[in-house]
Amino acid sequence: MQIKLEEPNEKQMLFLKDKHKHVGFGGARGGGKSWAIRFKAVVLCLNHSGIKVMIVRKSYPELTENHIKPLKSMLFVGTPGSPAKYNDSKKEMTFLNGSSILFRYCDTEKDVDRYQGTEVDVLFLDEATQLSESQIKKIIACVRGVNEFPKRIYYTCNPSGQGMGYIKRIFIDRKYELGEYPDDYSFIQSLVTDNKALMKSNPDYIRQLEALPPKLRDAWLNGRWDVFEGAYFEEFRATPDPIECESAGITVEQALDEHRWTHVIKPFEIPVEWKIYRSYDWGYGKPFSCAWWAVDYEGCAYRILELYGCTSTPNEGVKWSNKEQFDRIQQIEREHRWLKEKKVRGVADPSIWDGSHGISAAEEADKHQLWFEPGINDRIPGWMQVRERLKFDENGKAMMYFFENCKAIIRTMPLMMFDEHIPEDLDSDLEDHAVDECRYFCMSRPLAPRIIKNKVKPEIDPLDQFNQNERFDRAIYRRT
Repeated sequence: MQIKLEEPNEKQMLFLKDKHKHVGFGGARGGGKSWAIRFKAVVLCLNHSGIKVMIVRKSYPELTENHIKPLKSMLFVGTPGSPAKYNDSKKEMTFLNGSSILFRYCDTEKDVDRYQGTEVDVLFLDEATQLSESQIKKIIACVRGVNEFPKRIYYTCNPSGQGMGYIKRIFIDRKYELGEYPDDYSFIQSLVTDNKALMKSNPDYIRQLEALPPKLRDAWLNGRWDVFEGAYFEEFRATPDPIECESAGITVEQALDEHRWTHVIKPFEIPVEWKIYRSYDWGYGKPFSCAWWAVDYEGCAYRILELYGCTSTPNEGVKWSNKEQFDRIQQIEREHRWLKEKKVRGVADPSIWDGSHGISAAEEADKHQLWFEPGINDRIPGWMQVRERLKFDENGKAMMYFFENCKAIIRTMPLMMFDEHIPEDLDSDLEDHAVDECRYFCMSRPLAPRIIKNKVKPEIDPLDQFNQNERFDRAIYRRT
């Protein structure tokens, strides 16, 4: 039997030939990602005897429609002369030469438990950004074995999803942590315009993408990783909005200097009269986050310093114990010119008073003479306070800014997304530790909703909404 495979396009060919240990592919919708996975998996299995390949997606229905059915059709599975057989109970396709493709899904953290003991030579994570960083890392642990076949992990991805922060870091930003080696990573961007077969068979698809809302269009059509639909803190701006700057008659550089239409600013010397606050989020086996805030005479908050790391659990890399955290926090407050000889008011995650894991974090903090008040842990009101501070007034001024040295919150705040089940909340499975302690701080100094001034009245106002009393106007224009 002869199996005829379609000719790959230029970007797919780069993907097929790439020999890095970690290969990212895609970055937009319609780039031919799933086809490239199927092609690569089949070619590897047909040409190398006895290897194991695994394809993973978030859900089993997606796995079936995108890979199992197309591969069974491609290889004529079930007909005489086919080079492969498919076992539906095992979700495994076996080739005559002993190679095989395993099909697995991973919807929740518990699903990862099914991967214990699995060993594969090649792993394909299709739509990897739909998985969490924890899920991705645990599944990657399956790529091992004693044979000499080079171990590879392939990721296809779009700019969105709970794993976007991790995928963006390793492939787009190329910022690596201990144990990650830059030379192991390669990324190939593929847009819908690179997929000639799709453009020919469905020329209207690109028009469908062009008709999407601006943020979604930039992500899915243009492959933009810095904007995506579903961002929880849409108000957050790392740089000034050029459109707002133009309407105000200033340049982006002037806006930066004047702290307008941006939340990330250059550090400046803190006046000695400003009050200093410390916010802290603790997690057992998860990153902790500590930040220091300076509050000016008008109540505007500036995040001036932060300390970000991970608490201790066995066998999970380099960690900080509670003592190490508070040693470092104490040292910063004793030595930093903005903090030393200042009375620092502390607010913290209420869980630090939990002693179920031994001596509580609060007890350890007390030993270091670091005092905290329990933070108000009402999530929805807390997020409303964060967003209230992020909002710009008519002059482009906010009530909360981040010094550019505060990398953790600047990196993670744009990645927060809405919870699928509680629309008013953000997804707590994401890396939310820095924004959590930001929430505790904001709830310790809540702001009343601000009123947007200088609203332009419409030419047509049939309901006479703009001529009501002052109280009614405030109700209409109050920022919520």
